[in-house]
Amino acid sequence: MAKGSDAMAAAAALTLLAAALCAPAAAELTRMEHPAKNDGSLSLLVVGDWGRKGTYNQSRVAEQMGKVGELLDIDFVISTGDNFYENGLTGTDDEAFEQSFTNIYTAKSLQKPWYLVLGNHDYRGDVLAQLSPVLQKIDNRFICMRSFIVNAEIVDFFFVDTTPFQLKYWTHPKDDHYDWRGVAPREKYLANLLKDLDEAMKKSTATWRVAVGHHTMRSVSDHGDTKELLQLLLPVLQANGVDFYINGHDHCLEHISSKNSPIQYFTSGGGSKAWRGVFQPNEDNLEFFYDGQGFMSLQLDHNQAEFTFYDVNGNVLYQYTRSSLRKTGHLQPSGYATEE
Repeated sequence: MAKGSDAMAAAAALTLLAAALCAPAAAELTRMEHPAKNDGSLSLLVVGDWGRKGTYNQSRVAEQMGKVGELLDIDFVISTGDNFYENGLTGTDDEAFEQSFTNIYTAKSLQKPWYLVLGNHDYRGDVLAQLSPVLQKIDNRFICMRSFIVNAEIVDFFFVDTTPFQLKYWTHPKDDHYDWRGVAPREKYLANLLKDLDEAMKKSTATWRVAVGHHTMRSVSDHGDTKELLQLLLPVLQANGVDFYINGHDHCLEHISSKNSPIQYFTSGGGSKAWRGVFQPNEDNLEFFYDGQGFMSLQLDHNQAEFTFYDVNGNVLYQYTRSSLRKTGHLQPSGYATEE
């Protein structure tokens, strides 16, 4: 039965992907401009799965983010979603917004724009409230949309709304309620989103292309791989030469490299509650895994990208550096590396 279910799911995914290629675009993705530093470089922090009113070491992670942010002179912060536990916000007047965000990330270095995607726990609350410009009047750092682009000169960040991809949230939500306003019907929403992403990525002339979503593409932790993203989103990323996919969802820090393309997967979901104690290998190459709390930094210039993972005490756990494949001429238009 499992094989039959997988076959049906794969067939449905192919149908949806084909529909995406033929669907009219709903609208161009919102594009925001964020200047790089004067020398053309960019520094930022990435944190996910954090919104717990300071508990589960959220405050300690925030403190270390402030210190690293000052050291690196960061330009902005990316959140990989699950911004407010357990069930998102109840409205624009929900005190959890300030209790989990404004009152926690108080360091001077963190008073920069925060670009956020929604996670599945955010979808369990009032999604429209979390997307509302009213929140920016309370704290102007908070920039949250479903899917959008941030151009920072040398890099295009493609923020992707991944929660609607997961079929189980629609068909087997258990006791949870998901706010699908503005999303349903699922098939049309995903077809339009995939087409808009593909068109936007094809227009990119940036040295680096980075996709950001909440859900894992590849992971060895509790949630594991997300089949719908592998079937639907990954082909779009690979076809357009996306360098990195950054996500949260699993409450850990990890780096996985693809065996069949240059794309690298980074999970930064250790913003608060962690230590799941789950390890389940997948088909790709595991480069680093830490089942605890922490965050990630990313430093970019025209030539290289450097990722660093930090724990709750600010200790460096792991670093990864890659040269730009576009600069070295090792990236084909298809997004695959050339052989040496």
